[in-house]
Amino acid sequence: MARRNSSIGFMGIFGRSGDLRQLDQALRSVDLHPKMVPEAVKLTVCALLKDQAQSNHPPPEVYRPAAEIVAYCMIGAEGFAGVNGEELTLAVERRIEAALVAGDSFDAQLVLLTLHARVIQPSVVERFGLESADDDRRA
Repeated sequence: MARRNSSIGFMGIFGRSGDLRQLDQALRSVDLHPKMVPEAVKLTVCALLKDQAQSNHPPPEVYRPAAEIVAYCMIGAEGFAGVNGEELTLAVERRIEAALVAGDSFDAQLVLLTLHARVIQPSVVERFGLESADDDRRA
């Protein structure tokens, strides 16, 4: 079965696809405004969710956990904890630590996405000792 691509709309004529609307809603639920997340990152998150679900229509409950990782990476531990609480912050940090150990998990792909898209907070990079092959080319 061919995967249906997400749609960001076109000049207000065509609307955003349902998966992007669900991701936008999930990002808002963790206090990250969707306009702060580049469309390319959101499209990639939706593609990863479809790959993980092996379906063009991932279940609604998978968007929030993906948004948690993206939001944590983009706003950092302090900002994330300020609006989402210490308990959720610690849970997301445990997920990131487990993802780094596992190497190729869904959560690891989300962290890597924010790293390569250069939307990750430097404090998150430092806290988890993240590095990218692209780092060598930036100098």
